[in-house]
Amino acid sequence: MEEEWLWGWDPTPGIVSVWAEPDGRAFVWRRLPESGELVRDDLRFRPWILLASLEDLAHLGPRLAPERPERPETPERLAKHEASDERRAPDARRMGTSPLVTYQELDGPGTLRYIVRADDGRALARAVLHGAGRRVGRALEHLRELGPDRVFVLPPEEQYLMASGRTYFRDLAFDQLRRMQFDLETTGLDPDRDRIFLIALRDPEGRTEVLQAHDEGASGEADLVRRFMAFVHACDPDVIENHNLHGFDLPFLAARAQALEVPLTLGRGGGPGLRKRPAARGASLGRGGAEGRDALRRMRYTVPGREMIDSMDAVRRHDFSARDLPGHGLKAVARHFGLAGPSREHISGAHVYEVFRRDPERVLRYARDDVTEAAGVARLLGGAAFALARMAPRRYERLADAGPATGVLDPLLVRAYLRAGAALPVHQSSDGTPHQGAALHLFATGVARRIVKADVASLYPSLMRQYAIGPERDRLGVLLALVDRLVEQRLGAKAKARACPPGSAERYTHEALSAAMKIVVNSAYGYLGAASLTRFADVHAANEVTRRGREVLDLLCRELAARGVTLLEADTDGVYFAVPESFTETDERRIVAEVATLLPSKVHLEFDGRYAAMLSHEPKNYALQPYDGALVLRGVAFRSSRAEPFGEDFLRRALRALLAGHVAGVREAYVATVGALRRRGISTYDVAARVRLTKSSAQYASTRLQRRELSYEAVLSSGRTAWTSGEHVRVYRATGGRAALLPDPDAEENPERDGASRIDDPRDYDVDYYVRLLRDTFAARLSRALSPEDFAAAFADPEQLSLFDASLTHARPVLNVLRDPLSNRT
Repeated sequence: MEEEWLWGWDPTPGIVSVWAEPDGRAFVWRRLPESGELVRDDLRFRPWILLASLEDLAHLGPRLAPERPERPETPERLAKHEASDERRAPDARRMGTSPLVTYQELDGPGTLRYIVRADDGRALARAVLHGAGRRVGRALEHLRELGPDRVFVLPPEEQYLMASGRTYFRDLAFDQLRRMQFDLETTGLDPDRDRIFLIALRDPEGRTEVLQAHDEGASGEADLVRRFMAFVHACDPDVIENHNLHGFDLPFLAARAQALEVPLTLGRGGGPGLRKRPAARGASLGRGGAEGRDALRRMRYTVPGREMIDSMDAVRRHDFSARDLPGHGLKAVARHFGLAGPSREHISGAHVYEVFRRDPERVLRYARDDVTEAAGVARLLGGAAFALARMAPRRYERLADAGPATGVLDPLLVRAYLRAGAALPVHQSSDGTPHQGAALHLFATGVARRIVKADVASLYPSLMRQYAIGPERDRLGVLLALVDRLVEQRLGAKAKARACPPGSAERYTHEALSAAMKIVVNSAYGYLGAASLTRFADVHAANEVTRRGREVLDLLCRELAARGVTLLEADTDGVYFAVPESFTETDERRIVAEVATLLPSKVHLEFDGRYAAMLSHEPKNYALQPYDGALVLRGVAFRSSRAEPFGEDFLRRALRALLAGHVAGVREAYVATVGALRRRGISTYDVAARVRLTKSSAQYASTRLQRRELSYEAVLSSGRTAWTSGEHVRVYRATGGRAALLPDPDAEENPERDGASRIDDPRDYDVDYYVRLLRDTFAARLSRALSPEDFAAAFADPEQLSLFDASLTHARPVLNVLRDPLSNRT
């Protein structure tokens, strides 16, 4: 039963896409694992919804009947249903009656206790809405108007997958899917006035091709779109993907195809066009105005038979946990992971068409590089979503952008309850009990040397397992069972991955499965504590986990300190500490192993790394210098998408010197940066901040008289009077304190600093302002590592030197111990 809760129960292999209609038709595309052949199954299923009572269906009279007990559905039985439905439909039409609605009462105390089914989901919804409208005395248009405490309904594909017990990709490896990448190059960002002039493509075999419009008119663009459709059908991919696919490429393509009256036939079945589905992150068009386009930000496009995957989702998911990316744009990610070749062509996004007109070959190379890197990023980071689709009863493309709690755990829990015939609870409001925060200790600030990190693997889920702490309303114990299975099976997946050759498809599959399991396991505690947001939330259970976590962390810290180390920072992810000069790596590993034996049996402490030095600034804000390799920065103090690049560049140079004990080198980095600012040797791009406009133009206009804000004033100063909420822009403070907009903002990709992007670099920034910002904001983040005298000397104005300036020749970083873990005194 627990294996079914986690993986489903239907063993059908090779499902690569599922499409279902509300009328009970389901289309399943399968790629046979042995031959790679693609087959399509056309099936029938009975759409269903969950209700708290049958009151709203009482008007059906004898057409509402209890469901006869039946064996679980199999492909053979589903095929029989299809044949019997075809025979029965004419009789129903002849009699002028509605299709039969059946119900099953589920067991247990849950509120949603009736599962009702019909041959047609639309007819079922109409029947419920008709009855509910009579009950409330007004017409209702959508089931969600009944409220979540009365009804629960899913998209047709999820209804089908939950009822059938099927999941995607059984017996398939990631590389067995046919994946195609495409990338549009356009004359601008607004589909109302700009057009597509080039489409780069990478087919499932890895060949790249670039399609160009034959002329600059509508006919040339329309022909380009038609040739793109022909390419898609010729290579017949299971997956269509790109970086920022849903934020730009698909919505722009849809808008242009509609304007050109060219049918989009990206799907494998059904009519032309793209269907819309709601999403947390969606299209981001309309930056030039058109307030109504804000609605696009919460939808994505989908088609039958193919999965639309945006590698931006995988990048965001990776960076949420790793926090190691310099940005989320394709170029930055590809560089970070070594996917960009040495001859990679760079062109600023806003200048691509301009460059194309004078040097088309350069743009062709650039476009080919884009789709090649998009494929590389998708394969490197996309394995977790692929593996999640093996578990959760949702379309692959929905799991790629789903949150792990409501997007993955909730479908698993719902499927488990329905499989067990158990009634589901509804979301409950909080009883006012606050959720206690996770344990976090800062023991010292400043610079320490010889650093060790001891990692507590999934502390809170481990404590849930250790002490059987689960949500009170989960009477079947599904959440704990899922966590338990996932932890054990993740260990098995990690072991299998290590046993496979590096770079092999088998190793990649096992690593992806391990990553997916970690995502789900680590979301269990958050699911538990999300009062009123998740179906089985239980803040009291979450607080008990937190209490146990504090006990374990306190024990861990005391035992480490008793072994002569200096604790720096500790939280639920692990502990950083400094060891004495006399310690060898063997000693470091030994004390971690010794302390690990003192912890509860299901809590695992592991040696996770060693570093030459660490700057501890604030909780979860620190810099690490490995013995070998690049600087590691954590926390918004050292890495922020809003930070000006010149300041972060200064910080990296200063930190390398600081962690090497070379305080005079910190001074050199500061003097060099101040000098570059004063002679305007730093580009405008590097002093500009990338900000998100959270207010629409109308909202800002209503508050502008009371408070003026730099980012909005910068947009207005550029001549724009309208923008959309959520748009990203680069702004800076120009001479005279003016707010200014960078001429080359690119909402999703950081502009590349090549010759093209420097054409309009005004270099008119307010030098004095940025010198103050350098000292008061960026240099201030090093203050805890220096004595007050050394800090003042390191960051004294280079043009205002005094005869009494202190020498930094013998200055050294300092470490300030804030708390003794043994005495628990501050």
